[in-house]
Amino acid sequence: MKRISVISPCFNEEENIRTCHETLKAIFAIELPNYQLEHIFADNASTDRSVEILREIAVADPNVKVILNARNFGPFRSLFNALRYATGDAVVVFMPVDLQDPPELIPEMVRHWESGIEVVAGERANREETKALRICRRLFYRIVNALSDFEIPENVGEFQLIDRKVWQALISHNDQYPYIRGMIASVGFRRLILPYTWRARKRGISKNNAARLIDQALNGIFSFTDVPLRICTFLGVFVAFLAILYAVISVLVGLFVPGVAPRGTMTIIAALFFFSGVQLLFIGIVGEYITTIHAQVRRGPVVVERERINIDAPATSARARMCGSSEVT
Repeated sequence: MKRISVISPCFNEEENIRTCHETLKAIFAIELPNYQLEHIFADNASTDRSVEILREIAVADPNVKVILNARNFGPFRSLFNALRYATGDAVVVFMPVDLQDPPELIPEMVRHWESGIEVVAGERANREETKALRICRRLFYRIVNALSDFEIPENVGEFQLIDRKVWQALISHNDQYPYIRGMIASVGFRRLILPYTWRARKRGISKNNAARLIDQALNGIFSFTDVPLRICTFLGVFVAFLAILYAVISVLVGLFVPGVAPRGTMTIIAALFFFSGVQLLFIGIVGEYITTIHAQVRRGPVVVERERINIDAPATSARARMCGSSEVT
């Protein structure tokens, strides 16, 4: 019997966890009876009853595995750490406990995987969200795809089923702030995209806010391309050329047409503020790359785990080093 691993990160989701587990279990029992479900929950230090509910589910169902983080490490780090414990022949990278991505699509994903497709990605063709947020998402994907040397499909998130080979390539990354959908796109393999409607949350509140979405967007841009740095270089050379050209013209005008020479005060003020803004922009872009490099070279753990339930400890120290995580028991 082949095994399908499904990863579900959660944070303060006491209203959704049990429904998510029961829904997936029913889908596998009815539509995928010849496959074993391995459901991995990664809790990001919830402060409600989420942990208590996860313990109850794990006791009743040995196919449920639980990772309890020592603190909130953010959705991407928590998800990537949980991926390392997947043992399935195929892995559903992300199944939200609020079921905004439809679990009913998983059987179709499995059928395409069995036909030889190594990455079956869900595309949020229709979103039950505001128009402003939809425009921002579209703009983000256009920027990322224009700057990177591979394509990240628009409206494709982490709700993807990947083959074991793709999983191995994915977890070989040693990234302190993993942008998982970009990493999956970067490793290649045969891919099929299935459109679906991204549903509005029915219970609880979303943990994403504007600041977190902006942070994720910047991480996606700066993780996979150095084009912004090159743009800074070329634009800097171009602006310097214009400044030299303006200086030469000003000198010539002052020498040969003294009465027409500009007085210069407003020009100097405007140029000062313009170049100051350009410099601050460039410093900010360079700072983003330096921050990423700093986090990477420090080699800290991606996630510190407080406890694992129904999960065996890593078999070797090499596996532990590869996982980049620590456990406190």
